[in-house]
Amino acid sequence: MPTQPIRLFGDPVLRKPAVEVVDFDRELRRLVEDLTDTMREAPGSGLAAPQIGVGLRVFTWWVDGELGHLVNPVLDLSEEEQDGPEGCLSLPDLVFDTKRALRVVAKGQDMHGEPVTIEGSELLARAIQHETDHLDGILFIDRLDTAARKAAMREIRESEWFGLEKPTVKLSPHATRGLGL
Repeated sequence: MPTQPIRLFGDPVLRKPAVEVVDFDRELRRLVEDLTDTMREAPGSGLAAPQIGVGLRVFTWWVDGELGHLVNPVLDLSEEEQDGPEGCLSLPDLVFDTKRALRVVAKGQDMHGEPVTIEGSELLARAIQHETDHLDGILFIDRLDTAARKAAMREIRESEWFGLEKPTVKLSPHATRGLGL
Protein backbone atom coordinates (compact mmCIF):
# COMPACT_ATOMS: atom_id res chain seq x y z
CA MET A 1 0.00 0.00 0.00
CA PRO A 2 1.20 3.53 -0.63
CA THR A 3 2.08 5.70 2.32
CA GLN A 4 -0.12 8.69 3.04
CA PRO A 5 0.79 12.31 3.84
CA ILE A 6 0.80 12.96 7.58
CA ARG A 7 -1.33 15.91 8.64
CA LEU A 8 0.53 18.60 10.54
CA PHE A 9 -0.39 20.72 13.56
CA GLY A 10 -2.94 23.30 12.46
CA ASP A 11 -4.95 20.88 10.30
CA PRO A 12 -8.52 20.86 11.71
CA VAL A 13 -8.84 17.06 11.38
CA LEU A 14 -6.36 16.71 14.25
CA ARG A 15 -8.73 18.52 16.61
CA LYS A 16 -11.96 16.77 15.66
CA PRO A 17 -12.97 13.68 17.69
CA ALA A 18 -13.02 10.60 15.48
CA VAL A 19 -16.16 8.51 15.06
CA GLU A 20 -16.59 4.89 16.11
CA VAL A 21 -15.95 2.27 13.46
CA VAL A 22 -19.09 0.28 12.63
CA ASP A 23 -18.10 -1.32 9.31
CA PHE A 24 -15.36 -3.93 9.55
CA ASP A 25 -14.83 -4.27 5.84
CA ARG A 26 -12.15 -4.19 3.16
CA GLU A 27 -11.91 -0.39 3.42
CA LEU A 28 -11.06 -0.66 7.13
CA ARG A 29 -8.40 -3.29 6.42
CA ARG A 30 -6.95 -0.97 3.74
CA LEU A 31 -6.92 1.89 6.27
CA VAL A 32 -4.99 -0.27 8.78
CA GLU A 33 -2.49 -1.17 6.04
CA ASP A 34 -2.09 2.51 5.07
CA LEU A 35 -1.57 3.50 8.71
CA THR A 36 0.97 0.72 9.24
CA ASP A 37 2.95 1.49 6.08
CA THR A 38 2.94 5.25 6.74
CA MET A 39 3.96 4.82 10.40
CA ARG A 40 6.82 2.47 9.56
CA GLU A 41 8.15 4.68 6.76
CA ALA A 42 7.98 7.87 8.88
CA PRO A 43 9.26 6.13 11.16
CA GLY A 44 7.09 6.39 14.24
CA SER A 45 5.92 4.42 17.27
CA GLY A 46 2.26 4.97 16.47
CA LEU A 47 -0.12 6.61 14.03
CA ALA A 48 -3.83 7.41 14.38
CA ALA A 49 -6.28 7.63 11.48
CA PRO A 50 -6.89 11.40 11.90
CA GLN A 51 -3.16 11.94 11.25
CA ILE A 52 -3.73 10.80 7.66
CA GLY A 53 -7.02 12.67 7.36
CA VAL A 54 -9.43 9.88 8.33
CA GLY A 55 -11.81 10.60 11.19
CA LEU A 56 -12.24 7.02 12.41
CA ARG A 57 -11.25 5.52 15.79
CA VAL A 58 -8.32 3.42 14.56
CA PHE A 59 -4.60 3.51 15.32
CA THR A 60 -1.48 1.44 14.81
CA TRP A 61 1.65 1.06 16.92
CA TRP A 62 5.15 -0.27 16.51
CA VAL A 63 6.91 -0.53 19.86
CA ASP A 64 9.82 -2.76 20.84
CA GLY A 65 9.42 -4.79 17.64
CA GLU A 66 5.69 -5.36 18.25
CA LEU A 67 3.39 -4.21 15.47
CA GLY A 68 -0.32 -3.85 16.14
CA HIS A 69 -3.53 -1.94 15.64
CA LEU A 70 -6.64 -1.19 17.65
CA VAL A 71 -10.13 -0.12 16.60
CA ASN A 72 -12.55 1.72 18.93
CA PRO A 73 -10.19 1.73 21.94
CA VAL A 74 -11.35 2.15 25.53
CA LEU A 75 -8.54 2.61 28.07
CA ASP A 76 -8.13 1.66 31.71
CA LEU A 77 -5.14 3.61 33.07
CA SER A 78 -3.01 2.90 36.12
CA GLU A 79 -2.81 5.51 38.84
CA GLU A 80 0.98 5.24 38.78
CA GLU A 81 2.49 7.72 36.32
CA GLN A 82 5.57 8.02 34.16
CA ASP A 83 7.17 11.21 32.89
CA GLY A 84 9.29 11.03 29.78
CA PRO A 85 10.04 12.37 26.31
CA GLU A 86 7.21 12.35 23.82
CA GLY A 87 6.98 13.52 20.24
CA CYS A 88 4.47 13.31 17.43
CA LEU A 89 4.64 12.80 13.67
CA SER A 90 2.14 15.68 13.30
CA LEU A 91 4.52 17.98 15.21
CA PRO A 92 7.88 17.18 13.55
CA ASP A 93 11.05 17.53 15.63
CA LEU A 94 9.12 18.59 18.75
CA VAL A 95 9.85 16.55 21.91
CA PHE A 96 8.77 17.40 25.46
CA ASP A 97 8.53 15.41 28.67
CA THR A 98 4.89 14.42 29.10
CA LYS A 99 3.12 12.72 32.01
CA ARG A 100 1.23 9.55 31.20
CA ALA A 101 -0.07 6.56 33.09
CA LEU A 102 2.66 3.95 33.56
CA ARG A 103 0.39 1.06 32.55
CA VAL A 104 -2.67 0.70 30.35
CA VAL A 105 -5.23 -1.94 29.52
CA ALA A 106 -6.76 -1.11 26.14
CA LYS A 107 -9.88 -2.87 24.94
CA GLY A 108 -11.29 -2.62 21.47
CA GLN A 109 -11.45 -4.60 18.28
CA ASP A 110 -9.16 -5.72 15.52
CA MET A 111 -9.76 -4.88 11.85
CA HIS A 112 -12.08 -7.89 11.56
CA GLY A 113 -14.28 -6.80 14.48
CA GLU A 114 -12.92 -9.39 16.91
CA PRO A 115 -12.48 -8.27 20.55
CA VAL A 116 -8.91 -7.40 21.55
CA THR A 117 -7.29 -6.54 24.89
CA ILE A 118 -3.80 -5.02 24.92
CA GLU A 119 -1.86 -4.62 28.17
CA GLY A 120 1.21 -2.44 28.12
CA SER A 121 3.57 -0.45 30.27
CA GLU A 122 6.14 2.28 29.75
CA LEU A 123 6.62 2.99 26.00
CA LEU A 124 3.71 0.84 24.79
CA ALA A 125 1.42 2.44 27.40
CA ARG A 126 2.62 5.89 26.29
CA ALA A 127 2.03 5.09 22.60
CA ILE A 128 -1.49 3.72 23.22
CA GLN A 129 -2.45 6.77 25.30
CA HIS A 130 -0.93 9.17 22.75
CA GLU A 131 -2.76 7.58 19.80
CA THR A 132 -6.06 7.35 21.68
CA ASP A 133 -5.70 11.06 22.46
CA HIS A 134 -5.49 11.69 18.70
CA LEU A 135 -8.83 9.92 18.32
CA ASP A 136 -10.30 12.37 20.83
CA GLY A 137 -8.83 15.45 19.10
CA ILE A 138 -6.13 15.88 21.77
CA LEU A 139 -2.44 16.50 21.01
CA PHE A 140 0.34 15.69 23.46
CA ILE A 141 1.14 19.40 23.85
CA ASP A 142 -2.34 19.80 25.42
CA ARG A 143 -1.07 17.66 28.32
CA LEU A 144 1.93 19.89 29.08
CA ASP A 145 2.00 22.35 31.97
CA THR A 146 1.60 26.04 31.09
CA ALA A 147 5.32 26.85 30.82
CA ALA A 148 6.15 23.80 28.71
CA ARG A 149 3.13 24.39 26.47
CA LYS A 150 4.25 27.98 25.84
CA ALA A 151 7.73 26.74 24.98
CA ALA A 152 6.26 24.10 22.65
CA MET A 153 4.08 26.67 20.88
CA ARG A 154 7.13 28.94 20.45
CA GLU A 155 9.06 26.03 18.87
CA ILE A 156 6.11 25.25 16.60
CA ARG A 157 5.83 28.88 15.40
CA GLU A 158 9.58 28.96 14.70
CA SER A 159 9.66 25.60 12.89
CA GLU A 160 10.24 25.31 9.15
CA TRP A 161 7.05 23.33 8.62
CA PHE A 162 4.62 25.58 10.52
CA GLY A 163 2.26 27.43 8.22
CA LEU A 164 3.12 25.38 5.16
CA GLU A 165 0.23 24.41 2.95
CA LYS A 166 -1.42 21.34 4.40
CA PRO A 167 -1.09 18.11 2.41
CA THR A 168 -4.09 17.09 0.41
CA VAL A 169 -5.23 13.50 0.47
CA LYS A 170 -7.48 11.85 -2.07
CA LEU A 171 -10.34 10.66 0.11
CA SER A 172 -11.37 7.06 -0.22
CA PRO A 173 -14.76 5.79 1.00
CA HIS A 174 -13.34 4.96 4.46
CA ALA A 175 -12.13 8.55 4.77
CA THR A 176 -15.41 10.20 3.85
CA ARG A 177 -17.40 8.15 6.36
CA GLY A 178 -15.22 9.42 9.19
CA LEU A 179 -15.14 13.07 8.12
CA GLY A 180 -18.87 13.56 7.88
CA LEU A 181 -18.72 14.34 4.15
